[in-house]
Amino acid sequence: SIEGCCDKFTQRQLLAEAGVPMPAYRGAANATEVESFAAEIGLPVVVKPAVGSGSIGVRLCRDVDELAEHSTYLLGGKHIWRSSPRVLVEEFAQGPQYCAAIMGNEVICISTCEFAPPPHFVYLGGTDPAPLTDDEHGRIADVSLSCLRALGLGWGPTNVELRWTKRGPVVIEVNPRLGGSVQTIEAAHGIDLVTEHIKLVIGEEWNLHKRHSHIATARLLIPDRDGILDWVDGDSRAAAIPGVVEAKLYIKPKTPIVRKGDYRDYIGYVLAASPSRARTKAIVQRAVDSIHWSITPFPIEHEQSAASHVSAPAQVPSGEG
Repeated sequence: SIEGCCDKFTQRQLLAEAGVPMPAYRGAANATEVESFAAEIGLPVVVKPAVGSGSIGVRLCRDVDELAEHSTYLLGGKHIWRSSPRVLVEEFAQGPQYCAAIMGNEVICISTCEFAPPPHFVYLGGTDPAPLTDDEHGRIADVSLSCLRALGLGWGPTNVELRWTKRGPVVIEVNPRLGGSVQTIEAAHGIDLVTEHIKLVIGEEWNLHKRHSHIATARLLIPDRDGILDWVDGDSRAAAIPGVVEAKLYIKPKTPIVRKGDYRDYIGYVLAASPSRARTKAIVQRAVDSIHWSITPFPIEHEQSAASHVSAPAQVPSGEG
């Protein structure tokens, strides 16, 4: 079941057989097929590796030029493949994105997911719980649980990503693991999903009872340009703001910054929680505004050499696969 999830094309096939709502898709092995399937589905399309995570290699292609460029990138030797090169071409499902965190067969919570502007899908953070009506929550939960049945899951954690489109919730991806928003879930509900998962693994009884009900928001920090980081500060100021659960920076001065358009762009994050949605939003904004940095652009001749020295953060609050 887990192997079927890790290959996005196989996952799509299993979900389609079970009638789970999702975007139109095709699997392509070369640039000609990518172009043909994109024309069949209709631009814009999302083009991504069939196997991968962290939004690496995922791009919205809005015209034939972007499609050709990204096909060449993925299939022309620049993208590092962990398996045989296969590309997924998908209809671009438009609408707000949500993430359902499931343990066993129980939907623990549904959170919002915010992204940077296209063409890349850089996750910027989310809020738990999402502001949904009872009907919307029920429909997202039902579709998410139908994924478990279709994929043979139901033991331990599952993370289901969906978008709410004109035809309701459609599934973007199913990951048979804890999502990256475990800190946000703990801040919102008082449930430590990592500890509860460990209990399950060692044979103890888990406790998924919600200890409290807050509004928690995580906001990831991404740089606005490439270059050398001169200085960065303000994380201590942000952490001292009432309601901030954590404020953390991943990088230090003199680090070369080369944006990739995926999770490797993160340079830090802020997590806040309070009983009020408006208050949490204000706390997060104040914390983000407390953190400042300066980046000196690369001399043109140094851009390529700098790219090879960029390291990714060891852990981030969330990310799209």
